[in-house]
Amino acid sequence: MESANQDINLNSPNKGLLADAMTDVPVDNAARGAAPEGLTLAEEEELRAELAKVEEEIGTLRQVLAAKERHCGELKRKLGLTPLDGLKQNLSKSWHDVQVSNAYVKTSEKLGEWNDKVTQSDLYLSASSTLEDWNEKLTQSEAYKKTQETLSQAGQKTSAALSNVGSVISRKLGDMRNSATFKSFEDRVGTIKSRVVGSRENSTDGLHSPSGAGDKPPQDNAPF
Repeated sequence: MESANQDINLNSPNKGLLADAMTDVPVDNAARGAAPEGLTLAEEEELRAELAKVEEEIGTLRQVLAAKERHCGELKRKLGLTPLDGLKQNLSKSWHDVQVSNAYVKTSEKLGEWNDKVTQSDLYLSASSTLEDWNEKLTQSEAYKKTQETLSQAGQKTSAALSNVGSVISRKLGDMRNSATFKSFEDRVGTIKSRVVGSRENSTDGLHSPSGAGDKPPQDNAPF
């Protein structure tokens, strides 16, 4: 066949496009197949050319995106940012996107409407009024008042008992200090302390004197 022996035109200005490259190689209509239903042959050619162009743009964008991602990784590495920091940032951005999304806003509005309806419903108002009545009746009941008075009296008695115990202990200590036995013991301790201090002073004077004779008083040799 003549079409099989022809070479692909590599110098074609449209060689980057698949459909345009295919136009350099004649293709038999029978091998290509029938055109889709509702499309003429010219429309099919136009759509195939547009498809090839879009696919090429997608490939170019993927290459650009990969280069940008590598550059972004290098910048993060220089700044000392870890993958965990990136994950936190992504989570924060995702949560922010969720909060500003239409679904979230609509859900919040619905929940607010339901809350208003519940709090303004007759059943809710009736239950709240009933609970308030029960609370008022409970706080004004005799049993509640007696319980409060009992607890208050118990607290006052406990405080008074502790105060009395402290007074008794202080009085007992005072009586003990004024007793004859304690004073006799205190006098004995004072006497022992005086003896110990005196003995220490005598031993200190003996160490500082050059001889024992120097400590004796001079004799009076005058005749009687």
